Amino acid sequence: MGATAIKRRPSQRVLVGRVLLGGGAPVVVQSMTNTDTADAEATTRQVYELAEAGSELVRITVNTPEAAAAVPQIRARLDSMGCNVPLIGDFHYNGHRLLTEFPECAQALAKYRINPGNVGRNRVDEDPFAVMIATAVRCDKPVRIGVNWGSLDQNLVVRMMDENSRLAEPKDVREVTRAALIASALQSAQRAEQLGLAHDRIVLSCKVSEVQDLIAVYRALALQCDYALHLGLTEAGMGSKGIVASTAALAVLLQEGIGDTIRISLTPEPGGSRTQEVVVAQEILQTMGLRAFAPMVTACPGCGRTSSTVFQELAQSIQAHLRSRMPVWRERYDGVEEMTVAVMGCVVNGPGESKMANIGISLPGTGENPAAPVYIDGEKAMTLRGDNIAAEFTRIVDEYVERKYVRKGASS
Repeated sequence: MGATAIKRRPSQRVLVGRVLLGGGAPVVVQSMTNTDTADAEATTRQVYELAEAGSELVRITVNTPEAAAAVPQIRARLDSMGCNVPLIGDFHYNGHRLLTEFPECAQALAKYRINPGNVGRNRVDEDPFAVMIATAVRCDKPVRIGVNWGSLDQNLVVRMMDENSRLAEPKDVREVTRAALIASALQSAQRAEQLGLAHDRIVLSCKVSEVQDLIAVYRALALQCDYALHLGLTEAGMGSKGIVASTAALAVLLQEGIGDTIRISLTPEPGGSRTQEVVVAQEILQTMGLRAFAPMVTACPGCGRTSSTVFQELAQSIQAHLRSRMPVWRERYDGVEEMTVAVMGCVVNGPGESKMANIGISLPGTGENPAAPVYIDGEKAMTLRGDNIAAEFTRIVDEYVERKYVRKGASS
């Protein structure tokens, strides 16, 4: 996809369940549940919703014995629903004990996420990091070593700050903190390999909350290793702020070929769907030409010529319809995710944009003839009139998919 192919950074391939990260594989979308994992029914339901929306990996919190005991149940329920999305266990503080005390949980997960800043690796009585790595080796599970700005190993930070203060020209505190993030990730990865975890079973992340910090950290990290990298702002925020910040940061890095898997950590609106972060991740990748997930709708922003809200409502309903149909279409048809649909509001750009899409409709603007020409593969196919334009156009789109895209498994 895209006029100019983006050259990907060479990275080590990592297999997570059936999903391949790195090694030139397409950038993978992942998400995380916000349910109490101990509630197996609610967590299963949300994992399924995220997977149906297109999340290719789903991370769940494993923070209590009850949560750890629920993981095998969640996995079994998903399997019975025909949902094979890999589950990632997110561990902090007590992960070593939970993985040891609940071996079925350790086996049911496809990957472990370890934060080296809070696993307690400096305890004299036990070595939680080593215990978790040993479990990963024994169960043949990959591990994401995920360093966070807000939970960075303070012993490492203090040591690096002290070393910096003794320099003839000390660096900026922010620069040292960025370097500490990278050092924590790389040193932890090196230690994991010394403990027996294979190089191709490690994924790294260094997540922060500010756009420029994320770009600087990952540019430096990418130069120092070939591990598969997970991208994302650790707390992107709500609504448009979270979407804009995530897009601004990830688009720069992805354009430079950095990143093998992404997550958009949006704070949901009250009562909002968790799947929004999946849609945003997909749309970032798709608009950059890196992947295709669902047909995209081109729609004009509207102006004084388009005082009617009909084209806005039609664009919204068509986009929602396309996304709702994708779980079925994905199984039945090849290439439908690359289809383009144009919904335009007046005669200025309407016909031209409609001709450039696979299917396009140019609705009448203010003062224009109350007719809506429909273009299919660049040619005018028909004109719609009346009060049922939306329903008719939706039917035309469905018929086009059925006719245009080869049914999977059908003979050519």
